[in-house]
Amino acid sequence: MYLSPRHAEILRIAKEKGRVVVDDLATFFEVTPQTIRKDLNDLCDQRLLSRIHGGALFPSGIENVEYEARRKIAAAEKDAIGRAAARLIPDNASLFINIGTTTEAVGKALLDHSGLMVITNNINVANRMRVYPSIEVVIAGGVVRGSDGGIVGEAAVDFIRQFKVDYAVIGVSAIDHDGALLDFDYREVKVAQAIVANARHVVLVADATKFERTAPVRIGHLSQVGTFITDRCDIDSIRQACVEAGVQLVETSRQS
Repeated sequence: MYLSPRHAEILRIAKEKGRVVVDDLATFFEVTPQTIRKDLNDLCDQRLLSRIHGGALFPSGIENVEYEARRKIAAAEKDAIGRAAARLIPDNASLFINIGTTTEAVGKALLDHSGLMVITNNINVANRMRVYPSIEVVIAGGVVRGSDGGIVGEAAVDFIRQFKVDYAVIGVSAIDHDGALLDFDYREVKVAQAIVANARHVVLVADATKFERTAPVRIGHLSQVGTFITDRCDIDSIRQACVEAGVQLVETSRQS
C-alpha cells in the first residue's frame, strides 16, 4: 500500500499519540485544515485511521494497538496514574494486577513497597516485580497471548478465583460514555471479571484516550469500581456515574 510522505508521517504521529487533531496537523505541515481533512479521509478510507470530530484515532474500534505502540500512547499520563494508584496501596497488602500498559505503570510505581503479594496474569508485571525480595509474585496459569504477554483462558479464571485480595488494579481498552468498561478479547474479559469479583477494592486505571475509543466486549460497569484514576475526565456522564455510584474519581492532572 503506497502512502505519500505526509500520509506516512500522519500515520506515525497517530500511532505514537493515539489520536491526531486537524488544526495541530495543519500547523505542523503548514497546510490548510481542508488539506488535512482530505488526508485523514483518505487514511480512514484505507482503514488505517478512524475519523472523530476534529481529527482521527488509531486504530479502529475493532482492533487493538500493537502492545509496544500502546506503551508510547500517553506515556507520561500513565506514569502519573501509576504513581497515584501506588499511593492508595499500603505495604503488606494483597492485590491483583491485570494486563495492560497502564497497569504495568502501577506495577513499576509499587516497587518501593514491601510485603506485597501480587497475583497477576501479566507476564510483564511479573517479570519486573519478581526480582524484588520484598514482593511475592504469583502468576496465573493459562494461555499466553503472544501479542502482549497476557495470560488468558479458563485456567487463568479458575486460578484467580482461588484468591480474595485487598485490591485489584485493572485496566481496560475503552470506556463508553454510559460507564461501560470494554475490551477486545473475551478471554481476557473473563479474567478481568474474575479479578473484579474477588477483590475488596477495585482500582480502575485508564488515561483519557480510553474515552475516545471503543471495543466490542463488555467487562462490566464503572459502578463496580471503588476508585477510578485517570489523567483527566471531561465527560460529564462519566463524572455523574462516579457520583451516583460512590466511585472516587482521581484526576492526576488536577493534583498539585
